[in-house]
This record gives sequence, C-alpha cells and structure tokens, in this order.
Amino acid sequence: MKQRLLALAVASAVTALVAGCASPSNSVHSAALADSIYLGGPILTMNDAQPNAEAVAVRAGRITAVGSRAELLKMQGAHTRVVDLQGKTLLPGFVDPHSHISIVGLQAISANMLPPPDGNNASIAQLQDTLRETLKTPPEPKELGVVFGFGYDDSQLKEQRHPTREDLDAVSTTLPVMIIHQSGHLAVLNSLALKQAGITASSVDPQGGVIGRKAGSQEPNGLLEEGAFFSIVPRIMPKLSEAQTSNWLTKAQDLYLQYGYTTVQDGRADPTNVTQAIAASKAGVFKIDVVAYPDMVDIADNALMDGPYFSRNYTQHYRIGGVKLNLDGSPQGKTAWLSHPYHQAPAGKSADYAGYN
Repeated sequence: MKQRLLALAVASAVTALVAGCASPSNSVHSAALADSIYLGGPILTMNDAQPNAEAVAVRAGRITAVGSRAELLKMQGAHTRVVDLQGKTLLPGFVDPHSHISIVGLQAISANMLPPPDGNNASIAQLQDTLRETLKTPPEPKELGVVFGFGYDDSQLKEQRHPTREDLDAVSTTLPVMIIHQSGHLAVLNSLALKQAGITASSVDPQGGVIGRKAGSQEPNGLLEEGAFFSIVPRIMPKLSEAQTSNWLTKAQDLYLQYGYTTVQDGRADPTNVTQAIAASKAGVFKIDVVAYPDMVDIADNALMDGPYFSRNYTQHYRIGGVKLNLDGSPQGKTAWLSHPYHQAPAGKSADYAGYN
C-alpha cells in the first residue's frame, strides 16, 4: 500500500451486500424480523439483476433482504434498528486488489512520513520534526526499541533527494531509525540502524538490490533499495509478542474498515506474517476477510502450505489464497526495469538509467 488509503464517499459499508440476499417476499415472517434496516439514501448492490434498492435488511450479521422501503419495513420489530442514511450512499464492502495488511500494521504505528495533503512532510526538515514528535508521544518507539517512519517520497521533497543517514542521526543516535519509502521498496536508515543491519563500507550489493553510497566512496549513505532493504528487515524488526502482533493487525484492520474495505490482501507475506495472522485469526481479531499470498521462495517448503488455511474458504476470516512471485521493482522508487530510460534519472545514475536488469 503505497499511500494512506484514500477517503471515499461512503456513508457505510456492509460486508457482502449481495451475498446471501433474499427477496422480501421470501423473508417477511415473524421468525425473520430484521436486526437492522438501512434506508433513506441510494443503495448500490453491484448486482446487474437488481443494481439499486431502497432498503437493506440485516439479521445476525447477514443480509436477509434487499428491496423496496415499504416491503422491508414489514421486517421491522420492536428491537429493529432503523438506520437513516440521510441521502448518503450505501455500498458493498470493498475488495482490496493489492495491499499488505502486515505492512499496514507497521504503517499504523509508524510516524506518518507522507507529503501533503496526506502528511506534513514537504522537506527533510519537516520529516525530522515528524520523527521527533513520534519519539515524544506514541509508546511504540520505546517499547520496540526502534523508530519507524512510513511514506516519504523523495520526488515530493523540496530537496528532491532521499534523506541520508546523517539526516536521521540528527533525530536520534540512541535508537535505530528506519523510514520506508512510499513505494515500500526502499528505506533509509540512521547510523545505528545500519550498524544493527550489518551494513558497512565492505558490504557488497546483494542480488536485486543496491546499497546507497556516499559520493566518491563505498561508505553507506543510509539508502537501501529492493533486495538490500528486504534482506535487512529481520535484523531491524523487533520480535513481537502475540499481544503486540494482535494490536498491529487490529490497527491495520481499523484503517481498512474506516474506508469501507471488508476483504484485504497480505501480499508477499513471509512465514512469520502468516503464523502471526493465523494466531490472530484463532484469537478472533479479524472482522474482515484476509487472504494471504506469501512469497513463493520463502513459503515453498513450509508446512503452512499443506495446512487447512491454504484453501478457497476462510477459517475465522483468514486463508492463504496462493503465492506471490516477485520479478521486478518499483516504478515509483525508480528501481523497476523500463524499456526506455527514466525521464529523470535518480541521483548518481546516468541519463540512460532504465532500472535494474
């Protein structure tokens, strides 16, 4: 997920508005009085046979009828909650086509590094101020022993460059600091985080990744791209307790629900992510459906792929839907291979730079 989920004009979102719907004539009897009825605004079903409706009835958490206001009000009992949409639009829950709930959990507890209008970070100085405020207020930096930031974009900073290790050292020299690019494919680390990650002047660029260097030397400048970033995450990421994992996933879920998503992905989940999500599922954390697509290389020989969660059906709102194969980088981060050179090459790259190949 490369930016904060965009706010959508939705009054509310009901899980699977169409699934399980029955016609009012089949539903109106004393044993099936509705728990709630929604009316008073446009209702879009996404069902070609019945694209619009005046009202929706819900019982025991499921849609029981979609139809006219008059018919569905026959399902009103003494304890039925009637929700007046006041002219706002009711839509089915959105199905997320590509995101990473595990990373959204990290994003939810990270400093907001996004540029305006989604954040306040139009310059490196403002990035630093945001990180300093994060050190003062939320409990996570002290609890985790590391400061995370998420969402900066070098192309939208006044300086038109990535921050450096020195820029982040100015925020903290006593805690590791890692800020993740908006694309999710790059990160910048302060000196302490680089040390914890084992990145030095003698470190060799890994296959499919680049370690940023200071001009004229092999000394790391703090920027890690693609494989260089992905490979060090386990060294920076603290081991979470089950309660902390549950808290991250709950905060991520709340962010999705805020914008009407009721089915979401966890793309390129690693085995730890999958194990943590299964534990959260068993603990009843999920209100939304979560489908994971673990990294094919990481999960290939893992017993999780032979278990009950690798299925077309959800178990307590969770399933493994398949695997993800990663073949390229990020156009936004300017690491993806293009058939023609980038219009504006990244700093330190030649004018004919067209990404990794």
